[in-house]
Order: sequence, then structure tokens, then C-alpha cells
Amino acid sequence: MPTLTRYYIKTALIYFIIAITLNVLLSARTILNLPSEIGAYRIIYVHLLTVGWLTQLIFGVINWMFPKYSKEHPRGNEKLGWLTYITLNIGLCLRAIGEPLLTIEPTYNTGWIVALSAILQFIAIWGFIINTWARVRER
Repeated sequence: MPTLTRYYIKTALIYFIIAITLNVLLSARTILNLPSEIGAYRIIYVHLLTVGWLTQLIFGVINWMFPKYSKEHPRGNEKLGWLTYITLNIGLCLRAIGEPLLTIEPTYNTGWIVALSAILQFIAIWGFIINTWARVRER
């Protein structure tokens, strides 16, 4: 299994654990007597589950299983693949920090964090598409 694929899948599993743990905390917040501000993390739970877990798992499996690009570069541009992985994860982490801050305390002017996270995730998605497009072809 390629190194990048292993990183995608292991990172996806970590995000899955974090997302499920966060969902348990959100669901049990009244029992655990947690502050009501924790409700701002609901969107982060969804984002960690969909982008962190599902998207990265899909990216990892596609990177591994799709037809080879060429003998010299079986998975396309290796640098672009790593750039995609890095920008996706930095964007997701920034989102996990910025979104609750923006919701709980909008006066701190943290909207730029959420905007930067969206830009990084946008770059990651397009990087993945560009790197994978040529691998989708007829036999």
C-alpha cells in the first residue's frame, strides 16, 4: 500500500474517533453538565465526519486502487498528492478551530480563519481532481 494512502486512511481513522467522541459529548452535554457553548461544535462534528473521515478515506482508497497513471508515475504527481493531503488537513484543522470561535465570540474577528480553511480545502479538492482525472479512463 502506498505511503500517501496509508497516511490518508490512518488520518481518516483519527478523525473518525475524534468525530464520534465529539458527538458523544454533544449528545450527553446536559448529563455531563457541559456549557451550552459546546453546541457550536455540532457543525465541526459534521465536518470532521464528512471531510475528515469519509473524504480522506475515499481519497486514500482512490489513490491506492484506481488504475495507474503510468509506469514511472503510477499515482500521478506525487508532490501534488502530498500537497492535497497537507492542504486538506490544515484546512480541516483551521475549520475546527475557527468555526466555533466565530460562533461563540464573533467579536474576535476570526472569520479569516474560516475563510482560509475553505480556501485550503478548495485547493485540496482541485488538487485531488487534477491528480486523479487522468487515471479514470477506458481500458
